[in-house]
Amino acid sequence: MNRLEVDFTNPEYIEHLRRVLIPATEQTLYMVGFSSLLAITIGTLLGTIIYITSRGGLLESFVAREGSGLAALRVINGVLGFIVNTFRSLPFIVVVFAVFPLARIIVGTSIGTQAAVVPLTIAAIPFVARLTEATFNDLPRGVLEAAISSGATVSQTFFKVIIPETAQGLVMNCTITIINLVGLSALSGLIGGGGLGDAAKRFGFDRHQTDILIYTIIILVILVQIVQYTGDFIAKRLDKR
Repeated sequence: MNRLEVDFTNPEYIEHLRRVLIPATEQTLYMVGFSSLLAITIGTLLGTIIYITSRGGLLESFVAREGSGLAALRVINGVLGFIVNTFRSLPFIVVVFAVFPLARIIVGTSIGTQAAVVPLTIAAIPFVARLTEATFNDLPRGVLEAAISSGATVSQTFFKVIIPETAQGLVMNCTITIINLVGLSALSGLIGGGGLGDAAKRFGFDRHQTDILIYTIIILVILVQIVQYTGDFIAKRLDKR
């Protein structure tokens, strides 16, 4: 369509904004929502395994009592650490092209909003894993030793001591991850993923509609502010200090 002048009293201009920005925002929310859920779930689990199998980690204390299994912990930790570090070293654009075949297998296509969820998730999983590991490592060793010496089992130590003590940090990890995925979702729009990034490119850049570009920036900023505020609010409620 021909470029419309910015005029909020013009129904045609308002309809143009609605047809461009509303679907783009919905697509971004879809990509970020699903990729965040998958990445946080898988990444947190992966980071937990790396943490509890690390040298001096939670499982080592219990395995040492039995006098066996240390070699297995080293192998598991080394393999998972290598995988995480490998994927963390790949730029997002490389991940996108590398998982095209996987996306086609999972969702039936390598382009579009659904396909974009695959590289977004894969790119975020190692990031979440390392954040989770770092959060658990920040827990004072004395807290674990006190729980273990009191006779707590592995599951009791993890779920009744480690998780409550690190809950605030885990929430902030989720916040950081979602915000990063908002940015990556915009980047995926440049290569056929849809969303606000796609709208900014097709209309704001290619067609020189500066107003559309500005609106997409405003929407992205609002989304990030909402996520950050929500994360900060929950984290403060979980603060034990």
